[in-house]
Amino acid sequence: MLKSEKKVNGLSVILSEGNSSLISEAIGLLRDDEPFEGAISLLASYYDKSEDSLVRKTIEGFMNDIKDQSATREIMTEIGKPLKQSTISMLIASCWQSGLDYSEYSKDLVDLFLRSDYVTALECLTVIEESAHELSKAKRKEILNLIEGYPIPASNEKTGLTRELISILKQE
Repeated sequence: MLKSEKKVNGLSVILSEGNSSLISEAIGLLRDDEPFEGAISLLASYYDKSEDSLVRKTIEGFMNDIKDQSATREIMTEIGKPLKQSTISMLIASCWQSGLDYSEYSKDLVDLFLRSDYVTALECLTVIEESAHELSKAKRKEILNLIEGYPIPASNEKTGLTRELISILKQE
């Protein structure tokens, strides 16, 4: 992913103006351009603040269609920020919808799975399931130990999801 202060500044100006059609057009142009560092951060931040459903859908579509493996680091950085739960869920959904490999972030995703709400946990489960085949036996064991060491009450709505996650990680 390229670093481009000029492109980041340009996108930032468009987002700050708040014109839905200009924002949608700029996001469309991002699809045709070389990916650049900072775009995902700006879009996630805007999504988190925006109430404009058209712009939010456009951002979701863009995030779901990212095909540049180097974007995974920036997406995971955004997931770790204090954003609204709906924004975090959208970002995690984009992980599995993009088809990119997030196996190196499996431990982070499991940690998020354990401490988040049901919907976000379900999205995390899907991402982990998609990349579980890439995990080494040692990494699987490390993640399973993390899950088993986390107290989840038997009445918790995520109990079934947790059992499914353990099952996925135990498959060879």
